[in-house]
Amino acid sequence: MQQRLLDAAPHDIQESLVQDRRGRLARPLDRSERVQAWPFALTLALVAVALPVAVESERAFSWPTLLAIGLLYVVSTGIEFEVGSGSAVPSELALVPALFLLPAPLVPVTVAVALLIGDAPGLVRGRLHPERAATTVAYAWYSVPPAIAMLVAGEPAPLAQDVPALALLLVVLLSVQFAGDLASTLLGERIAHGVRPQALIGPMLWVFLVDCMLAPVGLLAAIVAFHEPATVLLLLPLMVLIAVFARERTNRISGVLELSSAYRGTALLLGDVIEADDWYTGSHSRDVVELTIAVCDELGVDDRTRQQAELVALLHDVGKIAVPNEIITKPGALTPAERAVIETHTVEGQRLLHRVGGALREIGDIVRACHERWDGKGYPDGTAGQAIPLIARIVCCCDAFNAMTTDRPYRRALTLAVAVEELEKNSGTQFDPAVVDALVRCVRAGSVDHAIESRRRAA
Repeated sequence: MQQRLLDAAPHDIQESLVQDRRGRLARPLDRSERVQAWPFALTLALVAVALPVAVESERAFSWPTLLAIGLLYVVSTGIEFEVGSGSAVPSELALVPALFLLPAPLVPVTVAVALLIGDAPGLVRGRLHPERAATTVAYAWYSVPPAIAMLVAGEPAPLAQDVPALALLLVVLLSVQFAGDLASTLLGERIAHGVRPQALIGPMLWVFLVDCMLAPVGLLAAIVAFHEPATVLLLLPLMVLIAVFARERTNRISGVLELSSAYRGTALLLGDVIEADDWYTGSHSRDVVELTIAVCDELGVDDRTRQQAELVALLHDVGKIAVPNEIITKPGALTPAERAVIETHTVEGQRLLHRVGGALREIGDIVRACHERWDGKGYPDGTAGQAIPLIARIVCCCDAFNAMTTDRPYRRALTLAVAVEELEKNSGTQFDPAVVDALVRCVRAGSVDHAIESRRRAA
């Protein structure tokens, strides 16, 4: 349960997508991936074959040019910048010369074949499943819009005296390439992996920025290679340099993934420690996680806030480890002295999470505020209103609702209707009104019934 919830919305969606991609490359396509990959690949193959048959190019075909550009493409496929659920390669260093030197109708098929050849080492080593070739061919779709745009432009020769006009044409080619690439990627990732478009916009813009930086270099190479095709291979040293940067990025991402996994593992371990120390507190924390997720989704918070909220909900009572069990399990009302002791658990929780450090340090600061009240009469700091972190306000409300709907030694659980009435009665005093409204909507929509019924059966 805890692992599923914590993995559902990672701190960084891009980080999660990269990790998922690494794990699936050696596996065959799953059903949703096939639904995306094969139609994209087959239509690309159809277009790539039909285009040179249906459209006559004004440019003369040259084997040396084709082989030189093909070699550039094959080399570029081995240079991967991991971004989102895929990877970016410095393809503009090969695509721009291809657009300006090859017959435009041949560009898509050249790209597709070069990408497949570039994947051969991964297939041989078992790092890439053969069925993944469909996604490789589908990826070549990005070359179709600029090839068509080049045909429409009349396939001008890359002459040095025409640099201003060529630069303008390059801008047009990049624009149609980016538009087509963005549309196909967002649609494809939605179909194959259920990735929301907004999660990919940032990584895609980063890729497009890199492409914009490399495209002028590719144009310069095309101008130089117009009369001597082999000179386009002078781009290879630049590709090697980019490969070094790509490897450093891969290593850095690996380090981030390992550290993130360690933080999540620590959080889960602490959750298990809570439950081992006191079954009710541990079970209660897991239930609060489910309620918190429902409210976060109802409020439409961003992915990072949602992930942090899950961790805070899981660990909001971790400080009770430092509170004597006879106080936590006392069947009757607490004395003022006992109440003062138990109210230290938020500060103890913050202290414990600060000792863990890293990402859990920020979680500890929010845990400290989980018993503050909207009217400023909570503890430990008497913070009020919007000054209380949103996550703490959400967890506070879900914590109280869960406590009200749970059997305790000194009272029976309240019905949902009575618990909702208590929430609404304390809205604007103990609880944030917006959070109360969101939780009540979840309750009335049935979003939390399953968790509550499961808990009652377990009890």
